[in-house]
Amino acid sequence: MTEQKTIVLTGASRGIGHATVKRFSAEGWRVLTCSRQPFDARCPWPGGEDNHIQLDLADPNKTIAAIETIKSKINGRLDALVNNAGISPKGPDGARLNTLDTDLRTWGQVFHVNFFSSVIMARGLKDELAAAKGSVVNVTSIAGVKVHPFAGAAYATSKAALAALTREMAHDFGPLGVRVNAIAPGEVETAILSPGTDKIVEKLPMQRLGQPKEVADVIWFLCSDQSSYISGAEIEVNGAQHV
Repeated sequence: MTEQKTIVLTGASRGIGHATVKRFSAEGWRVLTCSRQPFDARCPWPGGEDNHIQLDLADPNKTIAAIETIKSKINGRLDALVNNAGISPKGPDGARLNTLDTDLRTWGQVFHVNFFSSVIMARGLKDELAAAKGSVVNVTSIAGVKVHPFAGAAYATSKAALAALTREMAHDFGPLGVRVNAIAPGEVETAILSPGTDKIVEKLPMQRLGQPKEVADVIWFLCSDQSSYISGAEIEVNGAQHV
């Protein structure tokens, strides 16, 4: 009997994260979820409460402390780490925060959640990832490569930095037998979407929003043996929005 595989997933409570939990659960994996929210009893997967770590990744001390909690739950092996948590603060009435009006503390908070937490988590769990010859997936964004009408400057630059970090991590973790890749979603139908997204969708070559499940399937592929020689890549999941 093969040992059950384990994934640690941040930003698990909704959207892409929620779809990813469902995808990996369906494949028989044990899913450890990390999010700012406490565990919700309505979540339909087994053992969810025992496998949930409530964690605010904006707090570096709590992020570092959570690594010990995760280690105590995973038995020396970790098959996948998915850094999916991301925040995109807005101004009054949902206004886009640009480089001229983003407060320094907001920059710091966004970078802690969207960027620094990814390397802290992966570095903290490197021995467990190496033991399983595991996979890391960082969730970036189309906003990391072009100015977006809604995603703010701090969000966009943090995602661009995360793409560069993915390359650096692939280089550093490769000798440990650990693959590191990124996926860059475009307009996906989740709660983070802003009013006016329909105008973007009209201009997309595929003329529709992506579904969270479609993103989760790519995450699954990058954590499976089907992608065993892919590392340092960023896969765009955006219906040709980038063209």
